[in-house]
Amino acid sequence: MLMRLDKFLAQSGGMTRSQAKDVLKKRSVTVNGQPATDGERKVDPENDEIRLAGARLGAETEEYYLLYKPAGCVTAASDAKEKTVMELFPETVRRRCRPVGRLDKDTTGLLLVTSDGALSHELTSPRRHVEKTYRVVADGKLGEEERRRLQTGIAFAEFTSAPALYRELGYDESADETTALLTISEGKYHQVKRMFHAVGNDVKRLSRVAVGGLRLPDELAEGAYRKVTKEWLLSRIYPSKRPLWETKKAVIFDLDGTLVDSMWMWRRIDEEYLGRFGLTVPEGLQRSIEGMSFHETSVYFKERFGLPDTLEQIKADWNRMAFRHYQNDVRLKDGAAEFLAELQRRGIRTGIATSNSRALLETVLDALKLRGCFTSIHTSCEVERGKPAPDIYLHVAQALGCKPEDCLVFEDILPGVQAGKAAGMTVCGVADDYSKEMRWRIRQETDDYIFSFRELLR
Repeated sequence: MLMRLDKFLAQSGGMTRSQAKDVLKKRSVTVNGQPATDGERKVDPENDEIRLAGARLGAETEEYYLLYKPAGCVTAASDAKEKTVMELFPETVRRRCRPVGRLDKDTTGLLLVTSDGALSHELTSPRRHVEKTYRVVADGKLGEEERRRLQTGIAFAEFTSAPALYRELGYDESADETTALLTISEGKYHQVKRMFHAVGNDVKRLSRVAVGGLRLPDELAEGAYRKVTKEWLLSRIYPSKRPLWETKKAVIFDLDGTLVDSMWMWRRIDEEYLGRFGLTVPEGLQRSIEGMSFHETSVYFKERFGLPDTLEQIKADWNRMAFRHYQNDVRLKDGAAEFLAELQRRGIRTGIATSNSRALLETVLDALKLRGCFTSIHTSCEVERGKPAPDIYLHVAQALGCKPEDCLVFEDILPGVQAGKAAGMTVCGVADDYSKEMRWRIRQETDDYIFSFRELLR
């Protein structure tokens, strides 16, 4: 990436822009062996050899630090009244760098400090789903309902918390306090404290112990910091998921909610279809039919709602209603096209195991130009039992000529996850808004979990 020479000198040499201009005037800088005096000159730090007083300046122009934030200082670049975390750094760092996100004054733990604004935005954006893990000491004991609420989301006046992961480490009866790990993907004001307060257990001590896959180093003392490279930092925050699939002979995908973003449309179809009979969609209907084959679902509807239509008429109506959405509105999940292309390039066999109908499966594959991406496609109507029974996954594995242990399954709902595990396969969960309330259960039962298929290509 090209950048101005004076900017590069300021960033890599730990100097101000005016100081960079001074060293250029003194002819102390060379680019590829030739003296350089023009600060506006564009250079490529990755490929150009840039030297200051004979010493080569590194290609990495940004700075990255891990800080073990102590209690008693605020997370800010400057503050008129309070001591800030940046006061723990020398002036050269304070001039360029800023903390990533925010920890409360009394909260300790892992804090990143960098001059890289783009990375800072990436790590704090909720859309990136970079998870932060906190060690929480809260008063009292948490019951099953309190743990469930933390994990499924709590409604506040201005937002509802996204599903979190809760792992209890222990309860101290003498102190009447619970120690736990809570993992969240957001960073709202006082969020962890507010979540625990909402379930009736106020936080007594709080420390952030991880950002993504990066854990607070055991050897880093409170108040100390360590300079790291961007490459090292990213490799820890985003640990590679390639080992999950690179050693497999086959990868099998569920369709709706996993490979394509389509679960939203089934609620609409249920409302429209039942509305024809003067019926409303009862609460929890979609949960009741999760994993059922297309045929099993039609039987369930006919019996539960006393429908006069035949099973074939019901299925034909659903096909017509869904056809329009699949043709015009349904899109691939983020990164799915790139991941499928990589699987094809490596010669890894691919299959689809869906509870949908064959007609709709073929419709969406044609609409998204995916038919040639799969070695074998099958529906639960071809086997005796739908998910969570393992039948459909075993059927697809056999069609692909692979043993179950050589297959990786991608699933977005719990019955599908359970079907893949019952088949003896490795299972990776896929985030979908429809199943977010069960996300914590899905993550407990899967071998890994992704928010985007792009995570698999890092």
